[in-house]
Amino acid sequence: MDRHEGYKGERDGATELFGSFHLGGDEFALPASCIREVVNYPAKVTALPLSPAYLEGMFTLRGSVIPVVNLGRLFRADAPRALATDKIAILDFQQVLIGIVFQDTGDILRVPASARSALQYAAGDAHAIIAGTILLDGGARLLQILDPHALLRIENVPHVLALQATGAKLSTARYHAQSERRQCVSFHAAGATFAFEMLAIQEIIRVPELHSSLLNSELCLGRMHFRGSQVAVIDFGALLQAAEPGKEATSEQRIIVVRLADTTVGFLVDSVDSIVHFFGDEVLPIPLLSKARAAMFAGCITKEGLGDIIFLDHKGILSQAEIVEMRDGHKRLYPNDTETATAATRKAQRRVYITFTVETRFAVEIGQVREIIDFSGAITTPPGMPACMRGMLNLRQQMISIIDLRQLYAMPVLPDASAGKILIVERGSERYGFLVDHVDNIMTISDSQRFAAPQIIRTGEHDDLRSEMDEMIDIGTDAQRQTLSVFQCDHLLEKLGSALPQAA
Repeated sequence: MDRHEGYKGERDGATELFGSFHLGGDEFALPASCIREVVNYPAKVTALPLSPAYLEGMFTLRGSVIPVVNLGRLFRADAPRALATDKIAILDFQQVLIGIVFQDTGDILRVPASARSALQYAAGDAHAIIAGTILLDGGARLLQILDPHALLRIENVPHVLALQATGAKLSTARYHAQSERRQCVSFHAAGATFAFEMLAIQEIIRVPELHSSLLNSELCLGRMHFRGSQVAVIDFGALLQAAEPGKEATSEQRIIVVRLADTTVGFLVDSVDSIVHFFGDEVLPIPLLSKARAAMFAGCITKEGLGDIIFLDHKGILSQAEIVEMRDGHKRLYPNDTETATAATRKAQRRVYITFTVETRFAVEIGQVREIIDFSGAITTPPGMPACMRGMLNLRQQMISIIDLRQLYAMPVLPDASAGKILIVERGSERYGFLVDHVDNIMTISDSQRFAAPQIIRTGEHDDLRSEMDEMIDIGTDAQRQTLSVFQCDHLLEKLGSALPQAA
């Protein structure tokens, strides 16, 4: 390593303003021009899969996603992780923000040229992020100058800037264009929360029997029978290089069936959590420090009560070569084992349903449900409410009337209400929540499987929830067939009528 006089970019005899920071007994300096602000380490930092080891994760700050770089781990891979007591310097580089972890802040220094020197390194040297040094107090105080250009190697700067520009254009229009509201389904995998846009999802199913495949790998768990075809099942955790060897299967696991180009693929995830509504300008761009499967990260959606959700672009998850290998390989090795659907079935309209349980199973068209949330202990019960009302819930500054369907139909009380889910529906400007035992799946069902409920079920009396439903759906196979009542939210709300309080 060679040292030569002068710091690059300076003028002879000029002074330059720096901010100083402390880390592990060393003192570092950054040009003040690139420092946006210094903040406390946030309570929640979301891990970003496929990122370098020195990236602690990301958090959102006033409408921007901030990647958090652990400077110590950048120098040494086994350096300690960040602590809650650390500080984060927010740097602005080409209009993209990034956070650098330090243990403490120092001073604002006006440094003359005579106190600065620059360093040169061999190509590829990791220490090249140290651009030079500052000597103060007669040489008793040494600061290492960080080069923001070397620190901020963001792989997708043009993409981030493009999304930021799009968001700025949308922000004024979003309140006037309800048609732009979109839906995504959030799920857990590899310790983080992700979401697929609803349009990308064919179905969400419980994990069926998986059959071995000659194409099995660490990524591909095997194949499953799905609508007459052999569909590859991919471990989403392994895709993110975060799979846990020997991890046991749980009842919460689901397979999200997604259409990629002309291929159907199933992704095994730890759990499916909620339906989230969002506008296009709410998708915040994520500055990426890695090229690994970068096309799959469409952005970040932040919702109160849900935290940061990594929004995925399903079209960028797998490469075209990976898609072709799974499609052609399984088609060649394992021909379809059922006949192709008839032309009439192919033409039948298909709708997406959420299936849920209240003693028995029901299905509701996904368009009737605004979102799904966990049961909340924050429900309050004002005096004088009808017996069917669980209470009122303040959800993002709007009061929601929570209807307990078990109470309404004199069913036994759910032993563990905390495991329940609440289906949020809209009726004009008001919102209501239906408390259900649990949400099972999201599935696409043909209209040919939907039929009028038998008259014996439609008694018209309020002693059975199924009696309120005019239609039913057949799902499954001949060997394992299930019949679900089609839940009509508006129909039930109208029957309840004046018994429901008007939300403020």
